Amino acid sequence: MEIVLKYFSQINAEQKQHFKLLESLYQDWNQKINVVSRKDIDELYLRHVLHSLAIAKVQQFKPGSSVLDVGTGGGFPGVPLAILFPETQFTLVDSIGKKTKVVEEVVSGLGLSNVTVINSRVEEVTNKYDFIVSRAVAAMPTFTFWVKGKIKKESVHERRNGILYLKGGDLTAELQNYKTAEIFDLHNYFEEEFFKTKKIVYLPLKYKN
Repeated sequence: MEIVLKYFSQINAEQKQHFKLLESLYQDWNQKINVVSRKDIDELYLRHVLHSLAIAKVQQFKPGSSVLDVGTGGGFPGVPLAILFPETQFTLVDSIGKKTKVVEEVVSGLGLSNVTVINSRVEEVTNKYDFIVSRAVAAMPTFTFWVKGKIKKESVHERRNGILYLKGGDLTAELQNYKTAEIFDLHNYFEEEFFKTKKIVYLPLKYKN
């Protein structure tokens, strides 16, 4: 987990312990229910943990705010962000039961009290959130349709409430109709080759489509 400390040296002892525990928890549960590929397990901190934490380089979540992680899979980006922001409430949703089972066990193993895991389609989630995060579960037009009406109108952060979406590759065509979208290149924050083509797309609540 040295790569996490390389870019997030300010974390406290409890957070360090939580991040350290992630590897053994995922290795154990992945042997029972395969939710992360073998290659990705071997590079868990680079490909999953640090990639998830990239969102924190763009947006710091305030205490008392709420974040929805859509299509969380094995718990990314939600679990690493919940460790980093213990006073922010995170809801992790996925429609595949075996994945939410693993996430629930990891969250329990870490003792995180700021995470709720829901096995459901996101369309069935009724609450509203300050931000919605995700890792490339669908093209942006599909994703915005799924999460319509789930973002709070009143912002408590300087940046307006909206979507923070981890994506890769050329997004020109996909985002051509979203005039208010901002793109952040992750190679500006992390020097590893893995992040060369990785990006975060920020889409504020009042996006144009």
